[in-house]
Amino acid sequence: MAACEIELASAIPLIKEAEAAVDCLNINAINELKSFSTLAAGLEHVIKACLLLNKKEKKNHNWDAGKKMLKDPNKFMQELKSFDKENIDEWILKEMDIIIAMDVYKFDIMNKKSSAAGSLCKWSLAVCSYNKVYKFVKPLEDSAKEAEFIATTKLAELEVVRAKVAEIIAKVNELKDQLEAAEAKKRMVEERAEALNAKLDLANRLVGGLADENKRWKANVITLSTESLTMIGNAILSAAFVSYIGPFSFEFRCDLW
Repeated sequence: MAACEIELASAIPLIKEAEAAVDCLNINAINELKSFSTLAAGLEHVIKACLLLNKKEKKNHNWDAGKKMLKDPNKFMQELKSFDKENIDEWILKEMDIIIAMDVYKFDIMNKKSSAAGSLCKWSLAVCSYNKVYKFVKPLEDSAKEAEFIATTKLAELEVVRAKVAEIIAKVNELKDQLEAAEAKKRMVEERAEALNAKLDLANRLVGGLADENKRWKANVITLSTESLTMIGNAILSAAFVSYIGPFSFEFRCDLW
């Protein structure tokens, strides 16, 4: 794009030169040129150049065709101002190259013979030079625009990809949060399970410890059940013994035992 701008910058003076040449034209100068019955040497090249460029005339380049072209000075000058400098046919440029290569086809030389011819000579030289620059720049400009379009398209695609990546990252972060929450819940469950296992272990130990007591309690129940049957007899026997032994002295009882 920078190369295009440099080349186009070099073409700007050519445009201004062509515009200045047309601005130098006036009705009086054109009428003066048109009034010539015959053209001075070299002026026929200026008329041919104008017929080629302005009218795209292929064959008839004589002075009569030139006077017909100059018939309406205002219209002629307007045609030159609106001339399409970017689009000049190649066959016209080839014909113009022959004319431009002539030693006499110079502004100073033509201007001495006719101010209108001098301005038309300068205008034709300027538009041809501009067209050559433009046709060199145009492919570069098209390539630059195409590259810019591709770059813009790729940037747009990149933005879409970035948006999708951002969306994926957001989902990944959300899943990470869910995973962290699940892991925290898992740790809580594991800790609770460990606590319950510890309680279960204590309960098992307690149950194991009470198993022996259960055996003793069962044996005591059996013993107490048996003793409940003999308790009255034993009590009567004990009371009878106490009553019997009561009258004897301590020493006698000791000897008796």
